[in-house]
Amino acid sequence: MEKIKTGIASFGMSGLVFHAPLLQANTSFDLHTIVERSPKGSKDIYPDINIVTSYEALLADPAIELVIVNTPDTTHFDFCKQALLAGKHVVVEKPFTIHSHEAEELISLSKVKKRILSVFQNRRWDSDYLTVKKVVQNEMLGRLVSFESHFDRYRNFLKSDTWKEESLTGAEILYNLGAHMADQAYDLFGTPQSVFAEIGIQRSNGKADDYYTLNLKYDGLSVTLKASYLVREEGPRYTLHGTLGSFLKWGMDVQEDDLKAGKSPNDSAWGIEPKKQWGKLNTDINDLHFSGRIESLPGNYSAYYDNIAAAIHGTEPLIVKPEQALDVLRIIEAAIQSNEKGIRVNL
Repeated sequence: MEKIKTGIASFGMSGLVFHAPLLQANTSFDLHTIVERSPKGSKDIYPDINIVTSYEALLADPAIELVIVNTPDTTHFDFCKQALLAGKHVVVEKPFTIHSHEAEELISLSKVKKRILSVFQNRRWDSDYLTVKKVVQNEMLGRLVSFESHFDRYRNFLKSDTWKEESLTGAEILYNLGAHMADQAYDLFGTPQSVFAEIGIQRSNGKADDYYTLNLKYDGLSVTLKASYLVREEGPRYTLHGTLGSFLKWGMDVQEDDLKAGKSPNDSAWGIEPKKQWGKLNTDINDLHFSGRIESLPGNYSAYYDNIAAAIHGTEPLIVKPEQALDVLRIIEAAIQSNEKGIRVNL
């Protein structure tokens, strides 16, 4: 099969760290064009790349089959719509869009145009999440009653010259980190019955929300998602409790740092966590008590683009479907409504 000629809409952090290296390492894709409205140095890293200075020029190129929309959140709807109307397949950074009605319109348009539309939920392939998913699916804790996930950082200052520190949507951290965490919860458990949320600003002089606590209610299961920029002492990334035992997992997936360090996703040791980050399992298995560390499954961000290529070629169904991303967006919208009104919102 011919390589899929791909264009990236910007060369900021996500283009530099995630999309360009993942696409370049994947033999199914031809990293053809990058939009640079001002010089960003992509030509130094990818000398054979074609550089254009506008998104319109990218869409006007008939050779481009797939467009990566990795621009600021508030542009996602418009840029995805333009790409679909131009007959391109589309991968869009999370969040899908700001409003669910926009996502609904894009899903309808993708079906009319018969083009693939997917959201870059790469953290479904985090090492820690894949391990947690295996624990849950194999019912290693018995009936799960409590699931808590954290995405904490310590950044007690405001970054300059970044749109993520501006109050563009009213819930920046929720659309940023929350989109990943809500997607993981959705991937594991589906749409919750209801959502209760607290969202706000903790850092001095902050304009954008920088912390949240979400509680998602399921039948017999409580799911808590938390993030903050003011957590200096690391706690567990995941805490799971069930009728037979518990699983605690520390540390962050190594793939982002490895990509930043210039390592290749094709390396044989890719996505393997250090032993110190292995989770602790305390449970009963076949009437035997086990308490100890279990090795994390390897992370694999490349699997996302492997599936995109297969879906474009028609050999596999899409894994991260736009309808799923729409459901995740509705969870985020319910959380915002809950925070504004101080109530639990049913879904």
